[in-house]
Amino acid sequence: MGRERPETPAVDEDVSPGDLDREVRSRLRGLSRPNAEQVAKHLVMAGRYLDSDPEFAHAHAQAAVQRAARVDVVREAAGITAYRTGRWAEALRELRTHRRLTGSNEHLPLMADCERGLGRPERAIRLAASPEAAQLDEAGRIELALVVSGARLDLGDPEAALVALADLRPRDRRLAARVAIARTTALEALGRAEEAERELSAFAPHELEAASGVPDEVEVLDLEDLAEEEGQGGTEQPAPDGKEEQE
Repeated sequence: MGRERPETPAVDEDVSPGDLDREVRSRLRGLSRPNAEQVAKHLVMAGRYLDSDPEFAHAHAQAAVQRAARVDVVREAAGITAYRTGRWAEALRELRTHRRLTGSNEHLPLMADCERGLGRPERAIRLAASPEAAQLDEAGRIELALVVSGARLDLGDPEAALVALADLRPRDRRLAARVAIARTTALEALGRAEEAERELSAFAPHELEAASGVPDEVEVLDLEDLAEEEGQGGTEQPAPDGKEEQE
């Protein structure tokens, strides 16, 4: 008796393949037209529900994988939605596949944070020190530094966590607030409460609240702006069982 295929999640009536970014749609050209249209709709749905219902978004990404497992943007969507739902081993596997298909290292911060989620902070730090990490743009390097800081805290070394954030001066206001929050966490762990309070004083409460969520580059899953990935958060949910392949 064969394995039952998972039930295909419903697609909203107003969703059209044309809602997907043109560049992303071009990556589906190797598929038959009917299949490409269905995959596109699932990717649109994954993006639409990533914030409000990440489990539903993940189901759509998985439906796309069932139809187009060899397409890089499909595996990218699968990895991001798995990350957003705390499926660390799955996210790491999918993002590694995306990297093999494209040669892109843009998702290294997410991959490193998945290692943290799997309880392997040493691997997160090692990944951040890899030659590939040096190829990231400024935002990517900052995101990776945030992961390293968290990994150092995981290892009980708040001083090293603070050092990991030294000299970071993001131009983006929200990213700057996230760096300030990370510094505050390290300073508080060191018992330097006054300094921690000063770190946050430059930001309004609504800025800090927004910065505590998932960064913009992960929220936008129409995949046109996924050149920057993040490595913050994502380690509060239980990690999945099982071991992932060595990096």
